[in-house]
Order: sequence, then structure tokens, then C-alpha cells
Amino acid sequence: MPSVRLLGAICIFLFAGAPPVLTLQEVQVSRETLGKISAASKITWCSAAVDIVFLIDGSHSIGKGSFERAKHFAITACDALDINPDRVRVGAVQFSSAPWLEFPLDSLSTQQEVKSKLKRMVFKGGRTETGLALKYFLHQGFPGGRNASVPRVLIIITDGRSQGHVALPAKQLQEGGITVFAVGVRFPRWEELHTLASEPREQHVLMAEQVEDATNGLFSALSSSNICTFASPDCKVQPHPCERKTLETVRELVGDTLCWRGSRGTDGVLAALCPFYSWKRVFVTHPATCYRTTCPGPCDSQPCQNGGTCIPEGLDRYHCLCPPAFRGAAHCAPTRSLECRTDILFLLASSAGTTLEGFQRAKAFVKRFVQASLNEDSWARVGVAQYSREMVVAVPVGEYQDVPDLVRSLEAIPFRGGTTLTGSALQQVAERGFGSASRTGQDRPRRVVVLLTESRSQDEVAGPARHARARELLLLGVGSEAVRAELEEITGSPERVMVHAGPHDLFGQIPELQGKLCSQPRPGCQAQSLDLVFMLDASASVGPEHFAQMQSFVRSCALQFDVNPDITQIGLVVYGSHVQTAFGLDTHVARPAVLRAMSQAPYLGGAGSAGTALLHVYDKVMTVQRGARPGVPKAVVVLTGGQGAEDAAAPAQKLRDNGISVLVVGVGPVLREALRRLAGPRDSLIHVAAYTDLRFHRDALIEWLCGEAKRPVNLCKPSPCMNEGTCILRNGSYLCVCRDGWEGPHCGNRVLRGDALKVQGSRRQPTGGQPPDPSQQRRRPGHPGR
Repeated sequence: MPSVRLLGAICIFLFAGAPPVLTLQEVQVSRETLGKISAASKITWCSAAVDIVFLIDGSHSIGKGSFERAKHFAITACDALDINPDRVRVGAVQFSSAPWLEFPLDSLSTQQEVKSKLKRMVFKGGRTETGLALKYFLHQGFPGGRNASVPRVLIIITDGRSQGHVALPAKQLQEGGITVFAVGVRFPRWEELHTLASEPREQHVLMAEQVEDATNGLFSALSSSNICTFASPDCKVQPHPCERKTLETVRELVGDTLCWRGSRGTDGVLAALCPFYSWKRVFVTHPATCYRTTCPGPCDSQPCQNGGTCIPEGLDRYHCLCPPAFRGAAHCAPTRSLECRTDILFLLASSAGTTLEGFQRAKAFVKRFVQASLNEDSWARVGVAQYSREMVVAVPVGEYQDVPDLVRSLEAIPFRGGTTLTGSALQQVAERGFGSASRTGQDRPRRVVVLLTESRSQDEVAGPARHARARELLLLGVGSEAVRAELEEITGSPERVMVHAGPHDLFGQIPELQGKLCSQPRPGCQAQSLDLVFMLDASASVGPEHFAQMQSFVRSCALQFDVNPDITQIGLVVYGSHVQTAFGLDTHVARPAVLRAMSQAPYLGGAGSAGTALLHVYDKVMTVQRGARPGVPKAVVVLTGGQGAEDAAAPAQKLRDNGISVLVVGVGPVLREALRRLAGPRDSLIHVAAYTDLRFHRDALIEWLCGEAKRPVNLCKPSPCMNEGTCILRNGSYLCVCRDGWEGPHCGNRVLRGDALKVQGSRRQPTGGQPPDPSQQRRRPGHPGR
């Protein structure tokens, strides 16, 4: 048979210590393409008039487990079939020693009825008489089928180990106009499956163990005859290289052994050496071509920038896993460009004390900064200088307007080595660092020197730094803890110094640097990351006039923060007759939008419950699903007239126990005892005598919030893990251990389970008898997350 020659064995793998899960058919494509194949199988619909019969092997050679997997494949395939008497009809026959009609084509008229009947099929056992089952259709036709004008499809699910001849009846069925698919189970004999299948055989031979791949292959073949269609017109059937394995028993010569043989013509028995053989089970691998449909994916356009990784979530959604400097930014590309007119000169230490590795990190920092901050609309211009014994301007300020060209020039800057003369470098920067980029008068932009160093200077820095600041240069410093004091002396203020805890934390200083470059001195903590929720009492006890004064007050507070997905996020909740989220933390990404939304917050009236509102903040606002960021300080500011706060102490403590600070601003001539209890043990309370006096307490509120923003945070409080996943702290980061049925960085994705072939064998334990790493497995959490 030609099909046998096409499936010539290429290599043999000894079946010793088989793994617990085997892939007997593997499409050799990327993981991304495998995901597309899986997704495409779920967006198919077969609605043409067609008669489909599943012929399912129920013999002892496949066993009950593979019989159940064969049923699972058939049930999954039915999900895409428009089953009704005028469209798709489905029947089923089980065969072993003899064929057995489970249900004819005209007996069931809905998809649910067919799936339920398939699920209730009972394994019969017996010999594998595939040829006899095929003759059943030759003699009886399709039971309950329509006339020959309706296409007929026979889907045979078997291990291909028939105890009779199948070639002739299979050929006669195909000549009779029946399209035959051969779907393998267990360890199939691929040669027989090819004999059973219609031409072209590569499109009609599948493997039931990989359900989504097999259904994709089935629907891909049926789409060519317009029986099935895929949801998107851009979906295409394409050939892919694949490998198929089958398990065979072979005889192997082990050696010679002593045996005894009689000798002709004598009565004696002679000793001789005889060959000794053993039998082994081996995998035989066959090359093949698999035809599968793939549809355009959400990651095809490569939406994640700056080294981010695109993770598809279904057919049209995705999320980006971003490098540290770009976390929290859509597509890993913050839209927050520098909107101030600024000339920036990065001054990089290139001395032996900094080391080559440290210099490369500094260059990477500048590269990430320009990618995150500059675009064609930006008013900022960037240059780069390096120093050791001497200061050298490697990239003059403003020389490159195109970001890719600027990045390439950065990569070409060499490491120099030598002594660390930071004071001398500052003196030279003040004299000639900005070169022709310097302008005079009101036309001159702000000039900023950003010093990046990890090595203490070997010369005096105070005098040169004062000289540079006298030349109206703003000095900012980025470095390790070891050089903090020196950087504060150079810049003239601790507020102009950004210290990183280690190489892993360096890129996290970029948002803070962006804030310092364009910020003007004002109250507040512009560069501190914070998730902030204002909770306003909108009940009848406050009244609409006083509620409007509350709105004005929180708007004035919001003006003190740099609202940005990388720095401060603000949400607003109002409560009265009910609790309402006016807008969530991730609703507005810029301050003007937040201010407008605060003005539009509704007055509710009715009786308010501060406790209910605080629970609403805990469950529906301060969560990862609603925009809260892991590792970012979180605070809730409650503005109330005091009534309705009797039930609020316990919910407020629940927030505090989960790492969320709560401040109470109580308004009224008398401070109610309920508000004292609500303020908690740290006495986080501001008492305001009248609503008209709120504006006098803004700075105190901002000071409190800035203090909370600098407090250390627990990455697992509140838990960033969704769907009751458990948060575990690990090496300065966290890990979400998901419940069964969920996966993803925050347990936000449902696991789409497909049956995998199980083979007897022991599971390997990690070396040294240690328990498996939790990142490599899902386990049931001991404590629910959120």
C-alpha cells in the first residue's frame, strides 16, 4: 500500500521508563501557533445538511479508558455541529466482535440529546472486527440517513489494530461517496488508519487524544466542502510538519547462550551456542503533514513594546507582560511623554569603581527611559556624557530626534575604566556639557543633569556641584545606597536623589525620574506611587450643598498628585441610599479626567452606612481586577458628617489588616465617638468644624497621604491573586498559587482542560526528595485570596 511507504519508520525510541503523559501526535509548530490551533477549534460552526456517523471501537484492544476518550472526542466535535433534522444529523455505532447500533441518524434532533446519548454509551469489549463493521455500512447503509444527495461522513475512532482485513471494505465505502475519517486512540497503528481514511489521507487521519487539535483537523477538512465554516474570514487552513508515534513490540538479539542439540547418526547430545532474543516495546516515529486552521491572533500585530511579551487571552484579547520600567503601562509603552521643555544630559560613571557591568546597566536605564518618555510630540531633548578621569560628551543634547537612532548611539558608547572623578566631571558639564544646545533668556529650556553612579568620587564634589547649580542646572542623582549621601550633597536635596535597592530595582526608578524632570515645587508627593480612593458621604445627613463642598475639597487634593498609571491612581466611591463607585482606580489615567469625574459624582441622599461602603471598597475597588497594583501603597480617605458610621469600625480594621490605610475626615462641631473608633489605633483622624473649613486641612491630609505612600508594603496585602488564589511572598516578589481550574500570573484565566494520554509509570520527584516547586503545579490554597 502506498500509504505504508509514506509512513516509513524514521527512528526508534526504547520504551523504558515511559513518562506518565505521552504525545503520540505532535504538530511541530511554535507554542503561539498551537494556541491558535486550539482557539480556532472553538470558533467553528457546521450548519450544512450532512449525515455524520461516529463508528467507535469498543474492543478489548483499546480498553475502557481509551473508549471514554473516544467518546470525549465525539462529544467535543458535536459542540460545533448545528444538529437538527434539516441540517446536521448524527448517529453512532459501536463495534468490537460485531457492530452495535447505538442510535440512528433520525432518532435525535438536538445537540444536547446527541451529547447525552454519547455520554451514556457503555463499553462492550470483544475482538477488533473493524472490517465487519465497515461491511455493516456497505449492506445496511447509514441507519436513519437521507438520500445520496446529502453528504455522508463516517468518523472511525479506533486503534487501527483490526483482526480482519479492512482495505477492501474501506475502499468500497469511499467509492460509494462516503467521506471517511480515521481517528486514532491509545497506541494506534497508523498504517491501518491511513488505509481506512479518505484521500487526501493526511487530512483525514487524526488523533483523538489531542482533542482540540483533532477537532481542528476534522473541521479544517470539512470546511473545504463548505460543511463547516470558521468565525473569521481570515482563518486559513495550512499544512504543518508533524510526527506520529506508535508502540510496537520488536525482537532484539541479546547474545548467545549454551544449548544442547542432538547429533544425526549418533546417540550423543552436543553442547552448542544458540542465539538468545528478548522482546521489547519501542516507539516507532513516522513523519507526516497535518493540516490545521489558524486564525489571526490578538498578538499578531506585536502590540507589546519595549521588550514586553504578549499573552493572548482568547481570540481578540491579550495582555502584556512588561519589563519593570514599563509595568502598569498599556502595551509596555507609557503614553506619558515629557511635556515640559527640558534639555536632559545623562552623566554616566564609566570608571573602574563602577565596573563594566554597572556601566552597561546605566546605559540600559537611559535606553529604557528614552523609549518610555520620548516621542515625536515630546518637547524634551536628551544627550549622554560619560566620565572617569575626564568627561566626554558621547551624544550631544538634541543631536538625535529619532528615538531608534538615539538608542543605537547609546549602545555604541564604550566603557573606559580609570579613576572616579565626579567633581571634575560636574565642573566640565557646567562649562560645556550642553554645548550649542544652550540658549539664553526666556527661550532657554530647563537644563537637567542626571548623574548615574555606583562608585564614590575620588575628588571633592561639593564645590563643583554648587558651581553647576549656580549655572541654573538642576542636578538629579540615581545610584545605590552606598552613594546616597554623596548624591544628596551633589544635588542639594534628598528629594532629588533616587536610590535603588539593587540591579533588579534600577528600572523601577524611571517613573520617579519622569516626575522630577517636569515637576515644579508644590505640596504633595509627586513621585510616590499610590492607589488612593476617596469615599464621600452622600447621604441626606450631609445634604447636596455640603456634598458639593466635599467634591470641591477632594478636587483640590487631587491637584497635588501626578495622576498616571505608573504613579498615582485615584478612585471615588459615594454612599447614601446605596453605595456607588463613581469611578475606579484604573478608569482615568490623567488628572483632568479625574477632576471632571469628581465634579460629576452623584449625590444620593437617603440613609448612609459607612461600614457597607468600606466593605464595597474592599471587595470591588481595591482589587487587582479593578486596577489596584500589587506592591503599591494603598489608602482610603473617608469624608463624612459622622452619621451612619456606627458600623464602620470593623470594616475599616479589615482594610488596615490587608495593608490599606484608612484616614477619616469628620466634619461637624461635635466629634462623634463612632468616628474615633473608625479612626483606629493610630488615630488617623482629621476633625473639621465646618464644611467651609475643609480647605484649611488640605495640606494636613496631603502630608498624611505622603507619609502613608512611603510606608513599606506587603506585596500580598491586599492579595493580588484572583479567584481564591493564594499569595506567597518570595525573594522580594510574590507568587499566586491558583486553585484547580485557574491559571495565569494572578489566577485570572480558566484552564481549558483536554484529555491527555496517561501511561503507567512513576512520577519523578525533585532531586533530594524535596517537594515540587509551587510555581510548577497548582495546588489547593490554604487561605483564600481575592
